[in-house]
Amino acid sequence: MEKLYKEAGDFMPINGTDYVELYVGNAKQAAHFYKTAMGFQSLAKSGLETGNKEYESYVLAQNKIRLILTSPLKSGTEIGRHIDKHGDGVKVIALWVDDATYAYHEAVKRGAKSYFEPRTEKDGKGEVVRSGIHTYGETVHIFVERKNYHGLFLPGYEKWESDFNPDQIGLQFIDHMVGNVGDKRMDYWVNFYKDVMGFAQILSFDDKDISTEYTALMSKVMSNGNGRIKFPINEPAKGKKKSQVEEYLDFYEGEGVQHIALATNNIIETVTALRQRGVSFLEVPDSYYDVLKERVGEIDEEIEVLRKLRILVDRDDEGYLLQLFSKPVQARPTMFFEIIQRKGATSFGKGNFKALFEAIEREQELRGTL
Repeated sequence: MEKLYKEAGDFMPINGTDYVELYVGNAKQAAHFYKTAMGFQSLAKSGLETGNKEYESYVLAQNKIRLILTSPLKSGTEIGRHIDKHGDGVKVIALWVDDATYAYHEAVKRGAKSYFEPRTEKDGKGEVVRSGIHTYGETVHIFVERKNYHGLFLPGYEKWESDFNPDQIGLQFIDHMVGNVGDKRMDYWVNFYKDVMGFAQILSFDDKDISTEYTALMSKVMSNGNGRIKFPINEPAKGKKKSQVEEYLDFYEGEGVQHIALATNNIIETVTALRQRGVSFLEVPDSYYDVLKERVGEIDEEIEVLRKLRILVDRDDEGYLLQLFSKPVQARPTMFFEIIQRKGATSFGKGNFKALFEAIEREQELRGTL
């Protein structure tokens, strides 16, 4: 569901998320996980066979979602240094724009630090213009202009043929992506997205909204004008013990993407498939479901089915949403995925925060990091 935010400056219209690139230790094996466990399909690749002697990248797709998984092919590279410091994690959030040169110059003019200047990449299928700016931590935004390109993905990539393509599981598009930033850094990055990229703040949560007996955090949600790009920004808040944001910052060794929320039109089918394929999720206590109907009112789904799958529900003024959060998908307790289905709701599950954070704290306790 798309919602327009008129308060956004929106001087660089963004059509949507073009792709998300993760730097990972072993792209070939990571690609197998995303295909097998999450239903992504083989799309394109770059590596030794395509004349790329520096790194290997696999591109996976599911409906409007495109992931690139990239690993270096030798030691001493910038990609390798990133992996050594952060572990597997998001490097690039690429944004699809009509004019990558204009977007770049507007962002830099407004204070963005350049990642790379506009450049035109060509092959027999046409040309793509890309440019890049830095954002929090070592994360970057790349603007992608593809109006004069008719190829599969990008120049430098060829079709990835594979005999192994497990069924998709109904993931549709990226709903939002959450960044974890350091103490007292949230407002800096909120202003960055407002001033540099023309986003608007659409929601704010403080430590009264997002807290338990032990830990707390604060969050503000930034959106572009058409509502297709939403970036909640989290910072730690003072608590008795180490919050999930502090744990992330410690193990990621800096600011970065905490989770990617993937939308589905049928969360019951999607989560059933994910669980059957071995994906682990955070678990809330049984008592959550005993009072669920009383808290959110009438919903289409059967409570017992939600209880079995441990799916969470929340309601706002415009409808309700269903959501579930995976455990971290790499060795370090850093990045994870959210599965979300919106039935009118445009919010982010505020009513689930306490139960969710207590579930995270139980995991932290098992890791010895609380």
